[in-house]
Amino acid sequence: MPERTIFLVDGQSFYASIEKAAHPELKDKPVAVGDPSRRSGIILAACPVAKFHGVTTAERVGEALAKCPNLNIIRPRMQTYITISLFITEIFESFTDQVEPYSIDEQFLDVTGSTSCFGSPEEIALQIQSRVLLSTGVWTRCGIGPTKILAKMATDNFAKKRPEGIFKLGFDNIESDLWPLPVHQMFMVASRMTRHFIRMGLNTIGDIARLELADFKRRMRWEMGKQSDIQAEYYWQTARGIDPSPVVPSIRNKLKSISHGKALRSSLYRKLEDIEVVLLELVVEVCRRSRRHGYMGHVVTVGAAETDGVRSTGFSRQVTLQQPTSLSHEVAVAVLEIFHKYWSGMPVSHLHISLTQLVDDSVYQLTLFEDREKAYGLEKATDEIKDRFGSAAIMRASSLLTAGVARERAGQIGGHYK
Repeated sequence: MPERTIFLVDGQSFYASIEKAAHPELKDKPVAVGDPSRRSGIILAACPVAKFHGVTTAERVGEALAKCPNLNIIRPRMQTYITISLFITEIFESFTDQVEPYSIDEQFLDVTGSTSCFGSPEEIALQIQSRVLLSTGVWTRCGIGPTKILAKMATDNFAKKRPEGIFKLGFDNIESDLWPLPVHQMFMVASRMTRHFIRMGLNTIGDIARLELADFKRRMRWEMGKQSDIQAEYYWQTARGIDPSPVVPSIRNKLKSISHGKALRSSLYRKLEDIEVVLLELVVEVCRRSRRHGYMGHVVTVGAAETDGVRSTGFSRQVTLQQPTSLSHEVAVAVLEIFHKYWSGMPVSHLHISLTQLVDDSVYQLTLFEDREKAYGLEKATDEIKDRFGSAAIMRASSLLTAGVARERAGQIGGHYK
């Protein structure tokens, strides 16, 4: 069986690159993606020119402007970024049907069976870079390896730092190229784990890789306790590039839960009637998502975070329904009952609702005292209108109150404007 050839393709400064492609006049100027009206907001992406001036992702807009006063800050357009990401997936699928999205700007490709048609792995990577750049304006970097973990580390540690944007990391050069790197540059090693490794005297990736697994496990137990064996095996395999996991073309597995949450300004949500407005909006969205995926839920869970600025508390409680449902009014009864029972009365800073124990909604229980078939027909008709004209086309009257958040969320994806 031939050695696999895996790519991890990453879009450089993805959001910022898309915005620069849409604004040719900003080609050589510093650009960042964020909300220009909120100096306390964060930078979601910065182009290489902006990074040269010290602008970094996740810092405050005000801090970025202090470093780079001529920074062009563009409000994010999440729907556009998602659309372009899916288009890039289609480009990848013209080379191989084994494409696995890892994030909005990173995707794994298994091109093991593609080399006979498109050339060597490096030639395929060059073709991908050219097509994506010409089609979207996004420059991509490509890490190549025999496993997903090596392809990922090839991208993050080498391809991103080279002008050609391509690097191959295999078992033949892992010792010379990867092992000398500081341990914090190993995949999935953050600051806390780095401190553990340094206390153990393991300063480089090679320090872990050269140990026998049993010895490494002993050190991990001494440092982190008896329950660390699974972590030890994972990090030891990562350091050696061992990763049998395949590239999985489909990202859609069977859903186990459908949920929705909202962070709130606790100073505004002190009264029950205001909180109930948001709870009902969350119920509507959870039930709509459930119907879209063809599910009903048997268990309703409500979670809340409460704070008065000094004390903080919260709860997460669930109830099992008499029959599974995705009807908004049925779920709402359970949600309000849970919240009324467990809310301490302090201002609320976060609300969360979920449906679990999901079942197929093609068959549902009828009742003597309610026409559930008619209720489902009405809800699905409402869904069709929202799908066609937007989530704000039909909404509860209470969402027009000051406490409502549904109208604002209708224009957002993942908390950012579409």
